[in-house]
Amino acid sequence: MLTYLYLIAGLLLLIAGGNYLVKGGVAVAKRFKVPTLIIGMTIVAFGTSSPEFIVSLQSALQGHPEMSIGNVVGSNIANIGLILGITALILPMAVNRTSVKIDVPFLIFCSLLFYTLAQDSVISRCEGAIFISLIILFTLLSVYKGKKENPVEEPVKEETKKEKELNMISALIMIVASCGALTVGANLLIDSAVSIAKSFGVSERVISVTLIAFGTSIPELATSIMAAIRKENDIAIGNVVGSNIFNILFVIGASALITPIENFDFASFSFDFYWMIIFAA
Repeated sequence: MLTYLYLIAGLLLLIAGGNYLVKGGVAVAKRFKVPTLIIGMTIVAFGTSSPEFIVSLQSALQGHPEMSIGNVVGSNIANIGLILGITALILPMAVNRTSVKIDVPFLIFCSLLFYTLAQDSVISRCEGAIFISLIILFTLLSVYKGKKENPVEEPVKEETKKEKELNMISALIMIVASCGALTVGANLLIDSAVSIAKSFGVSERVISVTLIAFGTSIPELATSIMAAIRKENDIAIGNVVGSNIFNILFVIGASALITPIENFDFASFSFDFYWMIIFAA
């Protein structure tokens, strides 16, 4: 019973941490007059992908590579099939041309690259460096194109120096506290999920692509639904596409740079990889 309580507590900490990390990140981004589309593709996408990153990194460090890989593959499937599906049911959305011409094709490319590099059952530091280089390039190009195509027309209202400092400090405190909640939540989630999997004789792969993947995708679900209700199409769609790109390039890339993700059974994941690529397409 205690194990299930730890599992629930871990999920709640991940949800809360991801939510407040997004709020803090958006507050900081708006201070620098970053367009809404770019906030959705970068700050919000990174914030909502933070649970996946912490879980995948901790899984790799603790010797559970199947959870590290399965978490990302399952989350990418859930983000499109479940989250984008539910969001579109709430409100049909117009898709930005940039997403159609650049972002979605890039997501498909990343999915195919991830599938190709994982076939030897190892994501090495060198491959992690390739992923990180791609996400840096993608982010810089997104910010450049976003500012060029979607300039911020309304200037931010002038505030007193004291108000600016207070707001920025609050945002930074929120970001730091969120990172702490994400770390604790990830540890609780992984430990309890491994225990539950072993007690039922279920493989770590199945647990990672279902329970853990859905749990770490809840921030994306909440963010996209709220964006749809507020008719912020760019954030709703940019969050899903950007989050999936971040999941592959940043989550797997950064995890592999810190510690190689190795000795996982690629054959058991082939079915899941196929579905991830199909959903991206």
